[in-house]
Amino acid sequence: MYDYFKEYFDFKTFFIVLALVAIGLVSVYSATYDARAGAIFERQLMWCAAGFLAMLATAFLPLRTIQRLSLPAYFVMLAVLLFVLVIGRTVSGSRSWFGVGGLGGQPSEFAKVAAVLMLAAFLAKSTTSLSELKHLLVAFGVVLVPTALVLAQPDLGTASVFFLLLLPVLYWAGADNFILSVVLSPVVVAAGALLGTVYFLIAVAVSALTLYGTKKNLLTAAVAFGLALVIGLSMQVVLDRMPAYQQKRIMAFLNPSVDPQGAGYNVLQSKVAIGSGGFVGKGYLRGTQTQLSFIPEQWTDFIFSVPGEEFGFVGASVVLALFLALLLHALKIASVAKNRFASIATIGVAGVLATHVAINVGMAMGLMPVIGIPLPFLSYGGSALLASMIMAGLLMNFYANRKEY
Repeated sequence: MYDYFKEYFDFKTFFIVLALVAIGLVSVYSATYDARAGAIFERQLMWCAAGFLAMLATAFLPLRTIQRLSLPAYFVMLAVLLFVLVIGRTVSGSRSWFGVGGLGGQPSEFAKVAAVLMLAAFLAKSTTSLSELKHLLVAFGVVLVPTALVLAQPDLGTASVFFLLLLPVLYWAGADNFILSVVLSPVVVAAGALLGTVYFLIAVAVSALTLYGTKKNLLTAAVAFGLALVIGLSMQVVLDRMPAYQQKRIMAFLNPSVDPQGAGYNVLQSKVAIGSGGFVGKGYLRGTQTQLSFIPEQWTDFIFSVPGEEFGFVGASVVLALFLALLLHALKIASVAKNRFASIATIGVAGVLATHVAINVGMAMGLMPVIGIPLPFLSYGGSALLASMIMAGLLMNFYANRKEY
């Protein structure tokens, strides 16, 4: 039995996740300690217990079962995303929650997992070739359909995660540089449009050079460039249709001092908290920004500022080092997994986790707009934590079955 666990049980993922969840619990407790929100910590404990059960259950499922369930799970999640648009509860301007009393759930968190598995299952088929337009369109559609449903809620943050997971998955599946450029160009041009005219023009030039430099078919490149340009030019329309709070958040990202008591408040206070932590921090339960509740609902999207303030550069570095170790381990699993579905799905899981970490930490440090992305394993929230634990369980499963074809 010992030899079996030593060979097939993914201790590295298990203990990294255990450490991150423990840091999350310590941080949530601190953030709620003097905020009259003690019930939040108790709920997080409950979700952690449920999350570990979900992680272990996922880890021990047969690999073929996971692959077979990817298609029905994907369509069930699409139906749920449609359903939430009709009867869902509106939270922070987004109709993305199911809720009864004080409990609720956000199905889009689980839809990310379903999209990763569905995309991996399709790309792993021996008949799929990314050099064929119809197969490429199907791959795009698998991600763009749930992206559109999430945007309809509207939830820009979660929708961005769906779209960004495409790039690493397609790269790992063998897509050529042109396909990767098609995925990346709209993102670059749209970001440039948000930053201003000069950045927009630079992004358009970079997009054009990249697309035309990676494909001999000028007509295909022209169509792709035209699509990126349309998306960039339509960003102003998208901004106008966004809820007011999301518009303010984007403007506050570009210049937090424009609205220091409003949309820019959390970012400014989070930067103060992290910066004031110094090298070793102020000590547990001694962070002034945290204990005096300068950051509203700090236990959610701005949880990273808690270890940053109370344990300083050392504490923040430990959190980031654990995430880096987890992502590097995922890359190793993807490299050694002989099953193509498991290998591609591992990259998808790593892509989702990496996107969450990059955006959330960037939000806390004022480097990214505040778009409501939780920090995996640390932020308070049942749906996000359960989804993260299921993804960790998938990594453990793919490690255990790495020798299976």
